Amino acid sequence: MSAAAVFYLTTLLVYVGVDILAVWSLNLQWGIAGIPNLAWILFQSAGAYTAAVLTLGPSSGNGGFQSYIIGARLPFPLPVLAGGLVAGALAALVGLVVLRRLRGDYQAVVLLVITVTATLLVENFPRFLNGPAGLALIPQPLSSRFASSIGYAWFYVALTAAVCAAVYFLVVRRITGSPLGRALRATRDCDFAAAALGKNIVGLRLFVFVVGGVIAGISGALLVEFITAWSPGGWMYVESLVVFTAIIVGGTGNDFGVMAGALLVPVLFNEITRYIPTFGSPYLVDALQWVVIGGLALLFMWFRPRGLFPERRRTMALGGPGTTVAGPGQAGVEAGRPGASQGSGAGTSTAVGGAGSGL
Repeated sequence: MSAAAVFYLTTLLVYVGVDILAVWSLNLQWGIAGIPNLAWILFQSAGAYTAAVLTLGPSSGNGGFQSYIIGARLPFPLPVLAGGLVAGALAALVGLVVLRRLRGDYQAVVLLVITVTATLLVENFPRFLNGPAGLALIPQPLSSRFASSIGYAWFYVALTAAVCAAVYFLVVRRITGSPLGRALRATRDCDFAAAALGKNIVGLRLFVFVVGGVIAGISGALLVEFITAWSPGGWMYVESLVVFTAIIVGGTGNDFGVMAGALLVPVLFNEITRYIPTFGSPYLVDALQWVVIGGLALLFMWFRPRGLFPERRRTMALGGPGTTVAGPGQAGVEAGRPGASQGSGAGTSTAVGGAGSGL
C-alpha cells in the first residue's frame, strides 16, 4: 500500500472515531432524552478551540500571524481534557437558559440561533480566535516520538479508538443501560408522566445535556489535534444536521445503531460524493453532499423512522410468578396461562422504557 493510501486510510479511521463520539454525544441528548440540540456543533467547536489555544503557545509565536486568547502550551492529554470541560461548562450555561422554560421546537430554534450567533461573534472579533481565518499550525501531540508520519498516524488511530472505548464503557453504557437511562427515556416519551412520578425533568435533561457537551468537546479536541487547524467555516450549523441524519439512519436511541449511522452517513455517503466527476458549476459536487444528507434524512423519516437498528424494547419482571412487564402491543403472560388480562392482579402487563412508552 502506498504512503498516500495509508495516509487516506488512517485519516478516514480517525474521522470514524470522531464521528462515533459525535453520534454518541447527540444520541444521549436527543435520542435518549429528547433534546433537539441543533447547537451540537457549537460544543464540538468549543472543545476544538480550547485544545488549540492550549497547545499553540503564545500568539506571538509562529511569526505572530494569528491572534487568540490564552496561548498556553500544555502537555498531552491536558488540552483534550480541558476541551471537554470547557464544552461541558458551555453546555451547562446554555442548558440553564434553554431547558428550563422551553420545549420541543422552541428549544431547537433557540439552540440554532445560539449557534449562528456564536459563529458570527468568532468571525467578527479576530482578536478572540483569529476571526474567519481560524487557527492553524496546531502542534500534533507526541509527534516528536515517531520517526515517520505514517507511524504517528496509526498511533493516533489507536488513540482515538481507545478514547471511544473509554467513553462508551465509562459513560455512554452506564447511562443508557441504567435506571438513569430509563428515567431519561421517560422524560423523552412523556415528561408530564415522568414529572408526576417525581422525576426532576429539568435536572435530568440538564445533566445529559452537559454530559453530551463534554463528549462533543472531547471529539472536537481529538480532531483538531490531528488535523492541526480549525476555522468557523468548518463548524457551521449545518454540520449538526449531518450528525442528526446519522442518528436517524442508524436508529435513534440505539448506541450501536448510531455507530452504524456514523459509518454510513458522514463516512460512506459523504466520501462517495467526493468521487463524482466534476461537472456544471465548480460548487455543484460539494452541494450534492448536502443533497445526499438531506435526502437520506427524508427517506428514513418517511419509510423507516426508527432507523436501521431500532431502539430495543426493554422488558423486566416486576414481581413474583405471573407478573411481567412488556413493550407496547405485547400481551401479558401469566405463569401457565397465556393471554392474561391487563390492568390488575396476576399477569399485569406494563410498558417500561423504549420509544413510545410512558415509563
